[in-house]
Amino acid sequence: MRKVIVSEFLTLDGVMQGPGGSDEDREEGFEHGGWQGPYWNDEQGKAIDEVFAETDGFLLGRKTYEIFAGYWPTAIEVGEFADVMNEMPTYVASRTLKEPLEWQNSTLLEGDAAEAVRKLKERPGKALQVIGSGDFAQTLMANDLVDEYRLMIYPIVLGSGKRLFRESGPIPLKLVTDTTTETGVQIVTYVPDRRK
Repeated sequence: MRKVIVSEFLTLDGVMQGPGGSDEDREEGFEHGGWQGPYWNDEQGKAIDEVFAETDGFLLGRKTYEIFAGYWPTAIEVGEFADVMNEMPTYVASRTLKEPLEWQNSTLLEGDAAEAVRKLKERPGKALQVIGSGDFAQTLMANDLVDEYRLMIYPIVLGSGKRLFRESGPIPLKLVTDTTTETGVQIVTYVPDRRK
């Protein structure tokens, strides 16, 4: 069975909103976008490459999907990584989209999103990776569909913004790996501890 990996950039206080740029996600008046930049280094790039090597599909919510579809098709400055992003099959959970945007390899999940992900997990293949997609991640967590969390926790506190772990209830986790970069970013892997 395929794994679902939730792969996120988080602040120390759990904020996941707008890590990459000041205008990435300004919803609800968020003004702290781009907080990841000062801490970025090659160690984080290597960790991302590792999770991508285990992945053959994305699971995205509508908002993240729209951001990606608007950026990656023309992101030639990042070279081969843009090719990976553009070629990876993408499965989108949305209550409002009637058809996929013009971004290659995109498929809307039909019907109940949790049930659609259960069916995708049963297909042969590598892991399915969730990036961003905070609201969709809540659905996956609430339905016990997440098999692994790959988190990069940045040494900054914002005090506001969307968080990954909201009101999803207790989720016992087991730490699998833990490293810290030269810039103070913790790269951790957790799996659900279903014995508790």
